Amino acid sequence: MDMRTALICMGLLSLALCGATGRTVKRSGAGSAGRFANATLVRLSEYLSSGYKKGVRPVKDWRSSTVVAIDLMVYSILNVDEKNQVLTTYVWYRQSWTDEFLVWDPEDFDDVKQVSLPTANVWVPDILINEFVDVGKSPDIPYVYVTHDGQVRNYKPIQVVTACTLNIYNFPFDVQKCSLTFQSWLHTIDDINITLMRSPEELREDKSVFMNQGEWELLHILSNYKIFSVDNDDYYAEMKFHVVIRRRPLFYTVNLLLPSMFLMIMDVVGFYLPPDSGERVSFKITLLLGYSVFLIIVSDTLPATAIGTPLIGVYFVVCMALLVISLTETVLIVRLVHKQDLQPPVPHWLKYLVLEKAPVLFCIHQKHRLCSRLSSHSQSSDLEHYKDSNYGTTQCTLHHSTDFSRRRSHHDRDGGLLLGFPSSRDPPPPPPVMNNILQEVTAIRHFLEKRDRCREVAKEWLQVGYVLDVLLFRVYLVAMVTYSITLGTLWAVWQGA
Repeated sequence: MDMRTALICMGLLSLALCGATGRTVKRSGAGSAGRFANATLVRLSEYLSSGYKKGVRPVKDWRSSTVVAIDLMVYSILNVDEKNQVLTTYVWYRQSWTDEFLVWDPEDFDDVKQVSLPTANVWVPDILINEFVDVGKSPDIPYVYVTHDGQVRNYKPIQVVTACTLNIYNFPFDVQKCSLTFQSWLHTIDDINITLMRSPEELREDKSVFMNQGEWELLHILSNYKIFSVDNDDYYAEMKFHVVIRRRPLFYTVNLLLPSMFLMIMDVVGFYLPPDSGERVSFKITLLLGYSVFLIIVSDTLPATAIGTPLIGVYFVVCMALLVISLTETVLIVRLVHKQDLQPPVPHWLKYLVLEKAPVLFCIHQKHRLCSRLSSHSQSSDLEHYKDSNYGTTQCTLHHSTDFSRRRSHHDRDGGLLLGFPSSRDPPPPPPVMNNILQEVTAIRHFLEKRDRCREVAKEWLQVGYVLDVLLFRVYLVAMVTYSITLGTLWAVWQGA
């Protein structure tokens, strides 16, 4: 009896515990469902995702195409690789389209007119950039905005690494124009069409987000819509953006052009050194070596491509060639004005062209020639005076010797008559000492005449060297100024374009 009673009590207790547990679980489930009972966004998300097929183009009528509006804003120019012809930019890309399956009535969802949904849960057009050559480090934006009328907005930043035909001929005053072509890789224009989100004028002048502190300056962004066909069967829509950028040349002007100009100016100043001194050759050799070191230093700064050379590279090569020509001209002039004693006399045609015609045609002042003439006339006068003096001395010596001989012969004759000796009427010959003196004076005279002739030849070659130096300097200066003005004009036009 007691055992039966105990078993009955245990059974009743178990039933009571089971009922309590069931009520607890039921109460807990009711509380979990109640957490999202008033969550409008959850209800809206469940409503939109219910039966949604993200792999199907979101149109009710398959004949209608999905129009995708795109927009592009350049944020920064990260790198311009001239050697590999690659442009790296950071852009803000925006695209929007209408999804006919993501539509709701805001009044049914507490006036919610837009909601963010995961990108992986909605249909996204396969619009790519044709010029892509590498995957950039772009942040992942996992959401898109959807409005109540089905408008989907997909905004994201992209690091774009694209191929671009870079023309470096005008470096560092170059303007580059690179294209970013957006198109659907698979869908034809019957399925996906592309249009602009803004007007072309607004897109062209928009620089609101561009970081304007780097080497490159954004001029404008042009847009061009085009329909093309690959096999004349399927047609595709594309939107091409032309990003026009210009390099800021201040850094390259200060570090490349100005040092080269200063070296060339010093080369021109070196022409004012006397051509008959060896310092000009040393000076110009030093300039040539300095310019060679300068080119080695700046070689890494110049852009290198396999299809062309920038004009500034040609400018440096021409400047080097001008320095070599200047050094060659200096060596020739120094050769003319030195060691003239070993040179033959100046040919008559050269004397006629250089010393008579060239000074008149090119207005070359002949101060060196005048000084040479004055010096030559002075030395000639001294030489003639010296000759006359020597000749007079010889005459005086001969006259004195003759008088002395006459007196001596007269005395001897008188003495002979007195002593009874016969007299001789012929005078005796002059002594040997006088013959030696006459030979020495004649040799000195011939030496002085030969030296004067050599000096005259040297002065003529010196005058030819001075005239040619002035003439070649003017030709060199005209060539350099013309070359500099031409390059400066071209660079000014390119910079102002």
